[in-house]
Amino acid sequence: MLKLFCMNVYDFDNTIYNGESCFDLFLFYIRKNPGLLRLLPKVLIEFAKYKRGKVTAEAFLRENAALVERELRKIPDIEADMRAFWDRHMRKIKPFYAEMRREDDWIVTAAPDFSMREVCRRLGVRNCVSSRVDPATCRIEHFNLRERKIEAFRAACPDARIDAFYTDSPANDAPMIDLARHAFVVRGNRIRQIK
Repeated sequence: MLKLFCMNVYDFDNTIYNGESCFDLFLFYIRKNPGLLRLLPKVLIEFAKYKRGKVTAEAFLRENAALVERELRKIPDIEADMRAFWDRHMRKIKPFYAEMRREDDWIVTAAPDFSMREVCRRLGVRNCVSSRVDPATCRIEHFNLRERKIEAFRAACPDARIDAFYTDSPANDAPMIDLARHAFVVRGNRIRQIK
C-alpha cells in the first residue's frame, strides 16, 4: 500500500504561534469577565506543570475538566469571541511559517478546536488535530496531549507518515518526534534540526 507523506506537521503553541494561545485566550476572557482573575493562580500553576512536562492528559482532565467545562458554558457566543480573539492575535503567528506553509500542512496541538478552526481558516490550513470540545455541552471530548497526539493524528490520517515535525518542546512532543523521519525545534524564528 502506498504511504502518504505529510511533509510538514507542526505543533502550534510556541511553534507557529508566538506564545501559549490558551493562556492568551484566558487573558482575553479576563478582559471580558474580570471575575476570572480568581482562577489566575490555578491557571499559572497548571501552565507551569505543562511546560515542565509534569502533567499527563489524564491528570489534567481529572483535576481541571469540570472547571473548564463550567466556564465554557458561560460563554454566549464562542465563535464571535474566536473571531475577535484572532483579530487581535494573528500578529503572533511567526513569520517563518508564512514562508514555509504548504497546502498539505498538518497542525497537531493541545489547543481547543473552537479556537483552532478560526486560526486555521485564516492561515489556509485544512488539516488540524486539536483538543475537542462538544459545542452543545462544552464537555472536553479529547485532550490532545503527548501520546494522544499520535492516536488522534493516526485516526485522522491513518496511512500518513510524517516527514518533518516541528515543535518548541521535545519533552512534551517526544511521541510525535519518534513518529517523524525528521524533527526540528523552533525557538522564536530559529529552527534547529534534532533528528
